[in-house]
Formats: sequence, structure tokens, C-alpha cells
Amino acid sequence: MTDIQNAPVRTVNGQQLPMPGAWQIDPGHTDVAFTGRHFMVTKVRGRFTGVSGVVTIAHDMPASRVDVTIDMGTVESGNPTRDGHIRSADLFDVETYPTATFSSTHVDWHGGSGTVTGDLAIHGVTRAVPLEVTFEGYVKDPWGGHRAIFSARTHINREDFGIGWNVALESGGLLVSKEIQIEINLETVLQME
Repeated sequence: MTDIQNAPVRTVNGQQLPMPGAWQIDPGHTDVAFTGRHFMVTKVRGRFTGVSGVVTIAHDMPASRVDVTIDMGTVESGNPTRDGHIRSADLFDVETYPTATFSSTHVDWHGGSGTVTGDLAIHGVTRAVPLEVTFEGYVKDPWGGHRAIFSARTHINREDFGIGWNVALESGGLLVSKEIQIEINLETVLQME
């Protein structure tokens, strides 16, 4: 049996992966960011600071799962006026839908990366969304904790989730893009039993 204190990672088919167990998301070192287009040209970025959940790593990686909750009221885009509009009933409607969740339903893993498909629930609508996930590595922190770092990306059409507010432009196109890019940098801490 492997001593988890000395070996919080393992090698599977020549690839380093986290040991099986519950790896809790560290919200202070996790970034869930999104990018949309303004006037169909300018990239506008935002992020959520309130993220919690667990990545449960199984012995067989495809049996692993991910469960995440996002506090939609913690959205930040660098502009307080825009943030207020994003939180309003026009867009996220955080008073009615204060959280978004992602719960994995299927993991297709090869080497150090894979596709994690799950149910993404935003704005009262749930859709299957694939995340392209990479295991970025492991570190032992100065306090003796074991940390596994992951990155992920996907894109969604916000109208698929009932977030349809927009303004038509005289020159054609829309004020705010329908397609939203999502990028995630996730730092997790192994929960010792």
C-alpha cells in the first residue's frame, strides 16, 4: 500500500496523476473566468471569486467526478457599473438564480488530459457541457497540504441558458456576443481521512 504522505501522485501509463481521494477546491487560488465580445470586437473578461466544490479522483480516472458551485453574485469584470448590470435581471438575475453548478456525468481521460462532460446549471437551465481538462501538476504546500492543479476550457451560447438580453447594432450584429468562452484554473487540496 502506498503512503499518501510520501506519494500524493502516481504514475499511470507514464503520466503523473493525483492519487485517488477527495481534492477540495481552494477558492482563494481558483479562477473561473469568462470572455465575451462587446460591439462584436472588444473582448470583455469577467471572473467569479466565489467557487466551491470537490474533484473526486478515482483509481480509474474515468470513474472520477467533479462537483462545483459558483456564487453568481461574486462576478467581477473590472467595472462596477457593468458588474451591476451582469448581476441584474437582464443577464444573470442573481436574486432569482444565486448559484450555478457543474456536476460531471462522464469522464474520458487519456494521459494527462481529457474531456469531463457534465450538467451545467445556470439561470435555471441545465445543459450538458464538455470541459477540456488538463492536469497541470502537483505541489506540496508549506503547511504540509497536497495540492493538485487543473485547467479547463469550454465555450457556451448564453442564450441556451435563457440569458438573452442584447441590443442590435445599426451596423449589424449585436452589442454582446452570444458565445462565451470559459477558462478555469483550479487548485485543489487533498482531504486527508
